[in-house]
Amino acid sequence: MTALSFDDLRACLQDAFSAQEKAVADWHQREPSFASEMPAGETPEEFQELILRQHWSNFRLWHVEDRARRKDAGSELIAECKYAIDKLNQERNDLIERLDLYLVRAFDPLLPAAPQGARARHNTETIGVALDRGSILALKTYHMQEQAERAGVAADFVAECSRKLAVLTEQRADLCESVLDLVEDYSAGLKRPKVYY
Repeated sequence: MTALSFDDLRACLQDAFSAQEKAVADWHQREPSFASEMPAGETPEEFQELILRQHWSNFRLWHVEDRARRKDAGSELIAECKYAIDKLNQERNDLIERLDLYLVRAFDPLLPAAPQGARARHNTETIGVALDRGSILALKTYHMQEQAERAGVAADFVAECSRKLAVLTEQRADLCESVLDLVEDYSAGLKRPKVYY
């Protein structure tokens, strides 16, 4: 595994949030092409590919759920969507675990020694789960932006969508800052990453 510093990992995580946002817009124009083989997750470049693969799972999940919510959706379409949703959720969760595995391995050699006798403190969620939430927020933001820019709709609809867009944008920025704050806690020895499989 490539040795990284805390600064490298901070930059890598900021890049992940930026890549999610850019990918949503790009993928509405054309689907991504990934190598057929899943990357090992040993380098920052492979980590970034894992980020995008996990985000692609959420992207497809979003659009399958949209199909299932159609008013004219029959039982056959609902069953097809349910199967796809289950499969995509499993893929999504598997990729979150791969993201966390990479991060735990990357942070491990950098962590200061825990004070003797002190209880290790952990966050309520892993960074991989936070990146998943960032992915979903990127999708919500993109689609709310579409609604806020719709032509031919009432002004109060546009105003409400614009208000919601501002909240989503703030929420996503705060999430990114919270992830970077958690990295600071790791570097100061205040918290330690931990994953459960």
